Amino acid sequence: MRPAPKIDPELLRRNELLGQLAPHEMDEFLDLARSQKFKANQTIFQKQDPGDCLYAIAEGRVGITTESQGGKAIFLNMLKTGEVFGEIALLDGKERTANAIALEDSELIRIDRSAFMPFLERHPSLAIRLMAVLCGRIRWTSGIIEDTIFLDIPHRLAKRLVTLAAQYGKATGEATRIDVRLSQESLGQMLGATRESINKGLKSLEQKGLIATRSGYITVLDMPELEAFAERDAAD
Repeated sequence: MRPAPKIDPELLRRNELLGQLAPHEMDEFLDLARSQKFKANQTIFQKQDPGDCLYAIAEGRVGITTESQGGKAIFLNMLKTGEVFGEIALLDGKERTANAIALEDSELIRIDRSAFMPFLERHPSLAIRLMAVLCGRIRWTSGIIEDTIFLDIPHRLAKRLVTLAAQYGKATGEATRIDVRLSQESLGQMLGATRESINKGLKSLEQKGLIATRSGYITVLDMPELEAFAERDAAD
């Protein structure tokens, strides 16, 4: 590992956990860090690995996945520059709860648990924000469970596309292009659905004039209507 790269602290300030650090606290945080580079598709850590460090993304994108004992994969989340991950196992020192994979060539900032816990003790306000982050994780997980039970694929797909557009959207006139390539297989892994059902869901949203797909990219044509559809009961 190399010393942490000289990155713009404002990248990390986008993160809920680190966003309110004072300048001297951010400098201290970065002084504890080391840099690691990962190639596209390289594993960062696996489920049940020791929770020995926290990561922040200096450059690139990271996918968080898990799988059943039978090998069925679920794509839980996709993280971008400035985001932090690995904090759950870091805090309790237990095994990782999911896998992390570099989706493209990425540079990560790593802070070991042995350095982070004393830093947290020196800055108790960060611990309060960390509790808020973990509560957000719980709410997000509860929402996924609820959607899986109550919503059909087109509505679940619409909700995920709204989220992805908020994270990765780029305005193209009155439309919003999700600026990451999304295969039907990866969307299926995000929703715990088959590629065939995702194909039908995308076609349904296209027929409603809500999205357009081209070369693996999805463009939201009418965000207010997509948001309304995502929140509408499937029986409506």
